[in-house]
Amino acid sequence: MYAVADFLAHLEVERRVSAHTLDAYRRDLAALTEWAQAQGIAHLVEVHAEQLRTFVASEHRRGLSPKSLQRRLSACRSYYQWLLKHGRVAASPAAALRAPKAPRKLPQVLDADEAVRLVEVPTDAPLGKRDRALLELFYSSGLRLSELCALRWRDLDMAGGMVTVLGKGSKERKVPVGSHARNALAEWRQERPSGNEGFVFPGRAEGPLSQRAVQIRIKQLAQRQGLFKHVHPHMLRHSFASHILESSGDLRGVQELLGHADIATTQIYTHLDFQHLAKVYDAAHPRAKRKK
Repeated sequence: MYAVADFLAHLEVERRVSAHTLDAYRRDLAALTEWAQAQGIAHLVEVHAEQLRTFVASEHRRGLSPKSLQRRLSACRSYYQWLLKHGRVAASPAAALRAPKAPRKLPQVLDADEAVRLVEVPTDAPLGKRDRALLELFYSSGLRLSELCALRWRDLDMAGGMVTVLGKGSKERKVPVGSHARNALAEWRQERPSGNEGFVFPGRAEGPLSQRAVQIRIKQLAQRQGLFKHVHPHMLRHSFASHILESSGDLRGVQELLGHADIATTQIYTHLDFQHLAKVYDAAHPRAKRKK
């Protein structure tokens, strides 16, 4: 795989992408390499635009979804842009290619009552104080799952009501922590004292609680609280963003809180907000009643 290993090392060491992103890029470029070799193309630097278009079309015929094709083409663009920057190709064959548009799914969210019901888990249960602190912080600050698991006590400014997290691309941001979350965190820390270097939510051998363990726990807690939706950590982040936007209308502020590099990523929550307003209109306006 000519230069692919170097490119992946660049992503891991210099750009510090997540392990999930790195694995996705590795799979996508391996698929391109396998296809190129089947076509008698020795090195990826020899692939031109028409051949790359044929590769994308063949992946589409193979049943790859538009979303997966978009990701695969994104990996190719990044790779050939890197080759171009280092003078290994004269032009990027991926520059003008476009993948089929994927239907945009709106994220599922909890309404405000459901969110409150979820976070107010009993604290007298085994690990109840930890669970309460974890859920309150998720919903209060809209953290990513990876950010929450990596959190240490030194990252929390309890007096100032702020938390510092390291997001995608190793970008640091500060996010407010609400009073309910601060109270829950204080109770959890009293139960399990730890120095500033310790993880807020420790797992085994003093490491962080695993992301999979958090996913399973939140699903269990949602069912115990009578929420029979498929509740997962990112749903709490979606709910945080949707409820903040619904109350404030400040899209740019929500972008900053979530740590989105591109505001287009945040704009999906405007569709959720409009969907809510449309339901209110349909229910309340006398000329909007739908025929049964």
